[in-house]
Amino acid sequence: MPIKAMRIHRHGGPEVLQVDEIDPPHAGAGEVTVEVKACALNHLDIWTRTGMPNVRIEMPRILGSDVSGIVVETGEGVTDVPLGEEVVLQPGLSCRRCLRCLQGRDNECRQYKVLGSRVDGGYTERLSVPVENLLPKPKRLSFEEAASVPLVFLTAWHMLVERARLRPGEDVLVLAAGSGVGIAAIQIAKLWGARVIATASTDAKLARAQELGADDLVNYREQDFAREVQRLTDKKGVEVVIEHVGQDTFPKSLRSLARGGRLVTCGATSGPDIEVDLRYVFARHLALLGSYMGGKHELAELLPLFDTGRLKPVVDRVFPLEEAADAHRRMENREQFGKIVLRI
Repeated sequence: MPIKAMRIHRHGGPEVLQVDEIDPPHAGAGEVTVEVKACALNHLDIWTRTGMPNVRIEMPRILGSDVSGIVVETGEGVTDVPLGEEVVLQPGLSCRRCLRCLQGRDNECRQYKVLGSRVDGGYTERLSVPVENLLPKPKRLSFEEAASVPLVFLTAWHMLVERARLRPGEDVLVLAAGSGVGIAAIQIAKLWGARVIATASTDAKLARAQELGADDLVNYREQDFAREVQRLTDKKGVEVVIEHVGQDTFPKSLRSLARGGRLVTCGATSGPDIEVDLRYVFARHLALLGSYMGGKHELAELLPLFDTGRLKPVVDRVFPLEEAADAHRRMENREQFGKIVLRI
């Protein structure tokens, strides 16, 4: 019996999203099939929809990286996953055999792919994935809340814990506090005992960031956030900057760093082209660190923190699958605080 899937057949605006009827997937060897209950949006969905330079996307494509659901089928060799188990999916797929995968650095695998980009994702009623990509859904979370967690919390965890090696008592600047990565980074930094300075475009978003634990707030539309950081830190600067905006903010992010500071970047939503004065970097012992997703073990480490209440999902708004275009418009207009989720 056919199932529904929201697909793109060409690059373009939100209008290229269309509901199709497709044959249901079935679990192959080492795989499971999940009945999708919810799928959260990410900027990757928009970039995949509009097209990215030098990245070929086979069409048609089902978008969606963040998935929660119920196991409805297991493939050959899968014996320890009961039907009916409520799960979330690790968004990254890798070869599972190379040295990096065996070291737990699967996000550095040469064959690494993310659901919803170069392989089909969660804007659909059913999805088959390798059994290694299954993790138990935190019991206290709804399917919509659980879908809002994987990609952004994994990304922020990897940035702060693995790349920046955050230490208690350090100062952290989190840009775009209303974004998925922003809300995750605020909570993880506070969990690690850091002081958090958060930026956002409106006072309403800053108030929400303060509720999540941000210590100091900067409205970047009204204030130069680099100057505010220097003022708030008595001209010291912050030890860590969580940067995912790109060319609009990168120079100020760099100027916000203390001597020996670490800037970790995972995105370029405003554009990838920046200019850096290397003399400023080496003279101040600065570290510029790239970060992309995170290892499967990291998501397994952080998910239990939602059942204890030490981390909390933030869902902005839930749309039905058929209104995915409206959900995309909300994200593109930067209207959200937290994650936009599709209910399947």
